[in-house]
Amino acid sequence: MHRLSRALLVLIATTVPAAAQLRGVEVRAPRTFGYFLGDLVEVTVDVEAEPGFTLQAASLPSPGPVTYWLDLRRVEALPPGGRDGTHHRLRLTYQTFYAAIDARSLEVPGFSLVLASGSAHGATTAAVPVPGWSLGLSPLREVQPARRTDPAEYLRPDGQGPRLDPGPPRVAALALAGLFLAALLLLARDRAWWPFQPRPARAFAEAARRLAALGRAQGRGPEDESEGELRYRAGLLALHRGLDAKAGHRVLADDLDAFLAHNPAYRGQRDALVRFFAASRLAFFGGAVAEARERLPLREARATAEGLAAAERAA
Repeated sequence: MHRLSRALLVLIATTVPAAAQLRGVEVRAPRTFGYFLGDLVEVTVDVEAEPGFTLQAASLPSPGPVTYWLDLRRVEALPPGGRDGTHHRLRLTYQTFYAAIDARSLEVPGFSLVLASGSAHGATTAAVPVPGWSLGLSPLREVQPARRTDPAEYLRPDGQGPRLDPGPPRVAALALAGLFLAALLLLARDRAWWPFQPRPARAFAEAARRLAALGRAQGRGPEDESEGELRYRAGLLALHRGLDAKAGHRVLADDLDAFLAHNPAYRGQRDALVRFFAASRLAFFGGAVAEARERLPLREARATAEGLAAAERAA
């Protein structure tokens, strides 16, 4: 008998603090009636506990089916409030899928939460039972509507939609069509489509593209002397071909003044062309490709071609 009394005292000593840790639980909803099939129900659960206790996230209910007619869509735990962090709040969002044929009240199951407090002497946990609550559901239609002689009387009349003014959309469509035609004309002129006259090819633009490709190939890796000389001669030839195509005949160094007089748009590139012809004479007729590359590197020949191409576009 003495041992039984001691066991009861120990049991009471361990259960009284756990009961004292919970001060109150309150479940609140905007209303408990008037919900229809598919409605969302926002529920707030307030738990008041002693200071030092926190709500365990693992004990929160998981979103998913609760019963065959009710789903839990979202669970949100707010930070503790109150003067000593004693107020804990949950926001739950339910959705009902019950197709009621008459107004009735259904029971939403409760659940349990866990409070925990850690100290130097160990951890203390306490279960928090959240009670169930009732939800009032309403039907979407009458179970037995009034009898009509004509079945068409069960249908509601069509709604009268507002009359829309077609003027602003028509003006916007015409303005966009005009912009489209203007852009098409500009594109046709740039591409020399019919009825515009086809323009001659841009010779210097083609030379600049060829020199740019040679420059990229030169920068990809090391090369021997013969490869460099071949690439340099190819670059000079590309610029020669551009001058010849623009003039309509072969252009030599002595023909430069006549070419510029006939094509004044390129007079700004005269000094660059003089250096180009001097390097070309060394490379092709003087057998001094290395000296020509020092006087006019490939990148400067490319810059000369790009300058000529810019003047060509402007002309």
